[in-house]
Amino acid sequence: MARDHLASARGHALDGAVEHASILVTTGAGGVGKTTTAAALGLAGARAGRRTLVMTIDPARRLAQSMGLDTLASEPQQVDLGSMGAFDGDDEAGEAGELWAMMLDMESTFDQLIDRHASDRKSAETIKNNRIYQTLSSTLSGTQEYMAMEKLHELHEDGSWDLLIIDTPPTRSALDFLDAPKRMTSFLEGRLLSLLMRPGMAAGKGYLRAVGFGATGFMKIAGKVTGMELLNDLGEFFRNFEGMYAGFKERADAVLRLLQRPDSLFVVVTTPQPPPLREAHFFLERLEQEGLHTAGVVVNRLSVDCDAAPPDEVLRDAAKAQPDDLEGRAVAGVLRLLADVRNLAARERRDVEAALFGMRLPALVEVPLLRSDVHDLTTLRHIADALTSTDPARLAS
Repeated sequence: MARDHLASARGHALDGAVEHASILVTTGAGGVGKTTTAAALGLAGARAGRRTLVMTIDPARRLAQSMGLDTLASEPQQVDLGSMGAFDGDDEAGEAGELWAMMLDMESTFDQLIDRHASDRKSAETIKNNRIYQTLSSTLSGTQEYMAMEKLHELHEDGSWDLLIIDTPPTRSALDFLDAPKRMTSFLEGRLLSLLMRPGMAAGKGYLRAVGFGATGFMKIAGKVTGMELLNDLGEFFRNFEGMYAGFKERADAVLRLLQRPDSLFVVVTTPQPPPLREAHFFLERLEQEGLHTAGVVVNRLSVDCDAAPPDEVLRDAAKAQPDDLEGRAVAGVLRLLADVRNLAARERRDVEAALFGMRLPALVEVPLLRSDVHDLTTLRHIADALTSTDPARLAS
């Protein structure tokens, strides 16, 4: 029965999601092709006649390269589709669409969040000029993922886009994207920060009397190690944050509600190797637990199965039967290589089926391993075809 589910999913592509969703989030383990998939989905959205924006958080800036851009800016910039061969002769409707791209500017997004939730402009400027804030806004674990969600909410509220595609950060775990709001708000309400927000922290030498004996010992040591000026900066920063926690938590809840909408879909990207497949499995389970919706799974760089070739045993017997001369050894090598490729392709498909066993997927898209990296819109078009077409003739072209 589970195999039947996967067979049914293989019969569907992501064209429905591209044509009807308002938000697509590509996620998966690092190095599985999330950025390329996001760019290809963006191209597919434009070809479907939609005004599409792709946002990346990937510092390698591969999204810009695949779209024929030199760099990506922190503001949306339009991709010239016509001059890059993005459309072929069958894409008449796609000419009405647009493709835009941008890179998340994490620090400016955090600044805007401070401006929105601070009690007044003076408090906001005090926080943004604080050395502690300037460090935390770029290094705190989970900040990048939280700001990606914040920017997604802002772009959606703007209403300028038919389709928003978010390329999630290259984190150690794909689950970090969903855990970021909880980590951020937990940090802001933590016990140490509650201590630092106490008014006594601003009372000069008397600040130690405002805390208990254990904390006093900690502060004495911290003061010697870091300097009292840094501790004062820390206390000032978190006291200015007081009252803003509710706004941060409210925003995180609003983003979660946005992601739970039926037209917000996750595209789980993986390769056919067991580690990223396991992470894809965990992420699919987590999406279901959170009440989030899956558009499908994309398996990138899948070895091509040579269906027309004879069975492995026949190939290996034929290799052994070749004469022991230069030409015979060359033919034998080719036959053994073909047998190895067939074995690899079969093993990869078994691994995919084992990892996704029992899961009901709207779509399972297998993108074959290409001869070269995706480096422009012309090659990106082939990935877009694979993601949105179930016509084998088109995928092979």
